[in-house]
Amino acid sequence: MTGFDTPQVDWALVAPVLIVLGAAVVGVLLEAFVPAAARRVAQLGVSVTASVAALGAIGWSWHRLNGIDGTALYAMVTPDSLTGFAAPLGALVVDGMTLVSQAIVVVVALLSVLVMADRTASREDAFTPMVSAVPGSQYEQLATSRRMQQTEVYPLVLFATGGMMVFSATADLLTMFVALEVLSLPLYLLSGMARRRRLQSQEASLKYFLLGSFASALFIFGAALIYGSTGSLSFTEIAAATVSPNGLEKLLLVGVLLLMVGLFFKVGAVPFHLWTPDVYQGAPTPITGFMAAGTKVAAFVALVRVVYVMLPGMGWDLAVLVWTVAIATMVVGSVAVLVQNDIKRLLAYSSVAHAGFVLTAVAAGWGTGDKTDGPWAVLVYLLAYALATVGAFTIVALVRERSADGGTTGEATALSQWAGLGRTNPVIAGCFTVFLLSFAGIPLTAGFVGKFAVFAAAVQAGAWPLALVGVLASAVAAFAYFKVIVLMYFPGRDAKVEDAEINTGAGGATVTMARPKAATVVATQGWAAVTIGVCALLSVLLGILPGGVLTAINNILL
Repeated sequence: MTGFDTPQVDWALVAPVLIVLGAAVVGVLLEAFVPAAARRVAQLGVSVTASVAALGAIGWSWHRLNGIDGTALYAMVTPDSLTGFAAPLGALVVDGMTLVSQAIVVVVALLSVLVMADRTASREDAFTPMVSAVPGSQYEQLATSRRMQQTEVYPLVLFATGGMMVFSATADLLTMFVALEVLSLPLYLLSGMARRRRLQSQEASLKYFLLGSFASALFIFGAALIYGSTGSLSFTEIAAATVSPNGLEKLLLVGVLLLMVGLFFKVGAVPFHLWTPDVYQGAPTPITGFMAAGTKVAAFVALVRVVYVMLPGMGWDLAVLVWTVAIATMVVGSVAVLVQNDIKRLLAYSSVAHAGFVLTAVAAGWGTGDKTDGPWAVLVYLLAYALATVGAFTIVALVRERSADGGTTGEATALSQWAGLGRTNPVIAGCFTVFLLSFAGIPLTAGFVGKFAVFAAAVQAGAWPLALVGVLASAVAAFAYFKVIVLMYFPGRDAKVEDAEINTGAGGATVTMARPKAATVVATQGWAAVTIGVCALLSVLLGILPGGVLTAINNILL
């Protein structure tokens, strides 16, 4: 009879995750026992309280570790000269990367929840009153007339947040797969809950679910092959197995390739990015911002752990794969963003390009002996990207079309509708300009700091071709961002004309064709304004005074 090793659980280190997932379970119970009239306030209170408490717990863990790596489950650490990272023999590891990435994810969730909770003057939010109703049916119209609300979004967001937090702290493939599903399944549902453009939203949800399921299947199949070739799912033991040949190297290589495909899908890298524009466009805009920022943070940190902790000995074999994907992602994303006429699709392809920039830092140190600059640059870039992304999509959620009676309807996502926004609402246009400049990497914004970090890490590691491609791709993508800025502030003389006479040419007859009406910024309760203000302020402060944040991230990684 074999012995059973009792798990050693450091509850203080896993407290942030337990707080978020516990609040999600409480949110489910609120749906069952709290009256409908009080659910929104109760769910919002639980979500905000849990986010703030999780940030406090992360701060306490940071203070407790004091720069020393530790493990939360099966707290045994063995020195590993191959990786330079913590080498836990367990399920989760709480180190510098874990704490920084979890802090970013929780802040993204907190800011996104504020946007989800915001209401317009007509008491509408971004979510359909009845997800199960057929779009346009009498059932949906009845739910709308009764002002029903989908408060289930709050526990779903908390479940996704908890999955992201675990995903970035995993130390074995089985835990990573469970975390992947916990963060993905709620997002599949949330993507199909948009109030308007119901069919497009349901299409986005279905595409995300089907493609995500294939990616998850490839991931778990790759994990199975890795287990078959190494006899373990632990990152540390797999790393040790890759050093000693055992005759199963081909099986291991195929497994790693399948595993990487699953991770590339989650970060939206080429050629596994095709879901990104459709899902970003169809999902409720607050969910798009949360998904675009939070998922990338968690997925990239997980990718860093796989590359630097699990596969450090395969850098010379597989670095060319990451190099190729990084270059293709930067080029395709930067070129595709130029031809977009929809603001959400523009930001979607922008996120693809940014995934390529982050991959530059991931690939920079793999196989070169660099143990610090690559992961550090990844975290710096993800922080800057998350702030600009959440802020930008929040503004998109507020820019609406004007109806014939002067009211507001759905989101004005056509670029032509943003013409003159700088004159009608200079504050919103100014904040959106800050976010676009950050995406472009213009100095005095957080985006410049992030791009400087990743390109400097690449150059220092000898991967200067990646940095060169990144700089050129940034210049190309910047043209699209500046096009939007020029459109908002210099719309042209006929931008305010909503109808135009167009000569058909056949018999000299003319017809009047409607142009997209100019957009307006809808009035809300103000929660979205808080998110926009925080993101804009931090994007500027990080660009002007980056020293404190960069030093703090660097110190906790050492």
